[in-house]
Amino acid sequence: MKNNKPILVLNNIWKSFGGMMSLSDVSISVPRNRIKAVIGPNGAGKTTLFNIISGALNPNKGSIIFEGQPINGLPSHKRTFLGIGRTFQTVKLFKQMSVRENVMVGRHCRSSSEFFSCGLRFPKSRIEEKKIAERADAELDFVGAYDMKNQVAGSLPIGLQKTVEVARALATDPKLILLDEPAGGLNDKETERFSELIKKIQERGITVLLVEHDMRLVMNISDEIAVLNYGEKIAEGAPEAIKNNKKVIEAYLG
Repeated sequence: MKNNKPILVLNNIWKSFGGMMSLSDVSISVPRNRIKAVIGPNGAGKTTLFNIISGALNPNKGSIIFEGQPINGLPSHKRTFLGIGRTFQTVKLFKQMSVRENVMVGRHCRSSSEFFSCGLRFPKSRIEEKKIAERADAELDFVGAYDMKNQVAGSLPIGLQKTVEVARALATDPKLILLDEPAGGLNDKETERFSELIKKIQERGITVLLVEHDMRLVMNISDEIAVLNYGEKIAEGAPEAIKNNKKVIEAYLG
């Protein structure tokens, strides 16, 4: 039976920093197997929202429901294990490690080998490490970065580093992937390639929630859009409705 319930529901989320309100009573529902965008001007609270979903921050008030279960208070690594993957506005790769090793790091959240057996290179841990490397190669092939798997990650241009970060997130087996400004710093050709990659991710059955300032990308690939302004949700709906919403035009689209 097809599951039509939202994969993620945020209910009345509040978050402040030293008395400054970052999010005010924000409620957002993310439909399963769709691409949903969160847009708004700088300082609107978009990355704070992502940090709350991924567990980097806890809200002052409100509930986070993932796959029908509350996840408030769960640390980031447990949310990753449940199926929430993410990338970052500023790329966070291990710059001195190879591209393949970076993606393998993502897959290790599914590892069952203990520290002791890994250290002594027991047969089980060697077999598992081989499978992790194979999965990393498969994800690099999926995102179009397989040929550079042995390169040092920090030597790659920003567009390719962002692509590798997506491969690492995919290696965690996400049901929901959070993409924080994937087109930031990219040229038109790279942005178009990323747009195609996001659609490919959706076709794998993975729900996509993205924060993005490139409105052409957002309008072309999103099924739904939520708009934040000064920490408040001012609109939510289909791209065409958002594009013609007077509040959104005044606050952001101009």
